[in-house]
Amino acid sequence: MLSADSPPDQPTGGHVLLAPSRFKGSLTAREVARHLAAGLRRARPAVPIVELPVADGGDGTAEAAIAAGWRRVRVEVSGPTGRPVTASLAIDGRSAVVELAEASGLRRLPGGRLHPLGATSLGTGQMLAHAVRLGARRIVLGVGGAACTDGGAGLVQGLGGRLLDARGRELPPGAAALRSLHTLDLRGMADLSGVEVIVAGDAGGALLGRNGAAVGQARRKGAGPEEIRVLDAALRRWADLAEAAARTAARDRPGAGAAGGVGFAALAFLGATLEPGIGLMLDLLGFAAKARGAHLVVAGEGALDVQSLRGRAPIGVARAAARAGVPVVAAVGRRGLTGEQLRKARIQGVYALTDIEPDAARCMRQAGPLLEQLTVAIADEWLPRRRSAPPAAL
Repeated sequence: MLSADSPPDQPTGGHVLLAPSRFKGSLTAREVARHLAAGLRRARPAVPIVELPVADGGDGTAEAAIAAGWRRVRVEVSGPTGRPVTASLAIDGRSAVVELAEASGLRRLPGGRLHPLGATSLGTGQMLAHAVRLGARRIVLGVGGAACTDGGAGLVQGLGGRLLDARGRELPPGAAALRSLHTLDLRGMADLSGVEVIVAGDAGGALLGRNGAAVGQARRKGAGPEEIRVLDAALRRWADLAEAAARTAARDRPGAGAAGGVGFAALAFLGATLEPGIGLMLDLLGFAAKARGAHLVVAGEGALDVQSLRGRAPIGVARAAARAGVPVVAAVGRRGLTGEQLRKARIQGVYALTDIEPDAARCMRQAGPLLEQLTVAIADEWLPRRRSAPPAAL
């Protein structure tokens, strides 16, 4: 265990709030919370536990809302390559959480094969339209984990917009086709004028340029140098015509490049606002109320490192716990932060699977049972057993 501070004396009352995010490639956030709870219940059966899986706008965002009691709605939409997929969105009254990764994410690519020129955000637009049909008037759009670099053109198509070439033929989905874009026909586009859309995630940069959707991101989605040039040219064409149709300039706004440019379409056509994903999700999930009266919060993530400091879930959880006056520790797969970095992040201690199993491959395969073992150290240092009262004097 790496500690930033010594554990303070703990009160005998209060609960433990488990607020982990997913362990990428191993466990969902809900599974992480369940394993942590199972281990803590064995180690300290008298301590009340509240499970609150969290997400920061990427994979698992809709599932986090569902785990917190939102209603799951399944809908068949287009996947990133056009094959149909069954995606989940979360509904709570007139609010909805739509997760791009559910329809247009890397994990939806058939066989995991990257498709940088043809991947589309079409299914995400279809999910937004479905949420509106269900009566949603406030939609949180999580944009992490995108497979596409289409500038959100597919999102517009999924909402009923038509993208036409010079001969009036509808363009196929995908970024490469945007080089032939001549006209946008928005007459059939779903009316979202009375709907508040909030993009949840890292704001990121502009649509174009060195740190944009093509040059800055597409390599991670399988694009080589020539494909990046094609994508950048296609996105420039798309930006010119999309801004003219929407009568707004959005390409240079922070967040326009998010999710391969889906942020651009959300800003230009939906009037969206952007908020840091984890802060927004913690508010939606009622973190502050659930932290009230706790004497420990346990965050979690597969890797806690310098990337985490850019607004990932454990850092957001730690800051929210600090505002509530509750100490927070992190259970992680591996750690890469110094004690000073942990202090600045308001994390009092880190417990890593690699502390008890140095084989990284086994940590991935056996993450659940290892997390349950890890809770023993957390319990010993932060949840001291109650001492029996001394016998009364005669």
